[in-house]
Amino acid sequence: MRIGILGGSFNPIHNGHLAIARGMIKRAIVDKVMLMVSPQNPIKSPESLLPEDIRFQLAQKACESECGIQVSNFEFFLPRPSYTWQTLCALRSTHPENEYVLLIGADNWNIFSKWYRSKDIIENFEIEIYPREGFDISPASLPQGVKYVSMPLYKISSTDIRKKLSQGKDISAYVPPTLLKDITNLYKEFK
Repeated sequence: MRIGILGGSFNPIHNGHLAIARGMIKRAIVDKVMLMVSPQNPIKSPESLLPEDIRFQLAQKACESECGIQVSNFEFFLPRPSYTWQTLCALRSTHPENEYVLLIGADNWNIFSKWYRSKDIIENFEIEIYPREGFDISPASLPQGVKYVSMPLYKISSTDIRKKLSQGKDISAYVPPTLLKDITNLYKEFK
């Protein structure tokens, strides 16, 4: 089975994450998408990060009725900080029957050379890049095994959602309806 790994802090999970996962399945790029909740991204500051178990529970709730999208806390049990190379190798070792495909945004591809063992990831795992605002990618410039997926651009980020919440703005257009109250209350308390 081809499983797409869409990692992130999911701080909080939003409609864009779900749309990207659905889009990868719909385009038959992968059979299933695993939303890999990261306890601590080595590139991001932990200051505005909700506790990992809460982010994991919100992601699970968001995906309850989703077909083909699974939420995973696999990285919670790996050494920290969470490095994608280590996660992918551990997944392959634990479940060698699956083929793992890394799903990343064009913004992350832009800084991919800074990722831990980025060359090893490229040499050992397929990478599918989805569009992000402000980051243009020429598919012809990509190395072998790295592909650009033509799909809609979702102009939404967890950072924008947290900013809107801090300003008292409505976020209902950006998060699943089942999470609106939870996310609004949690981030108000967390400030």
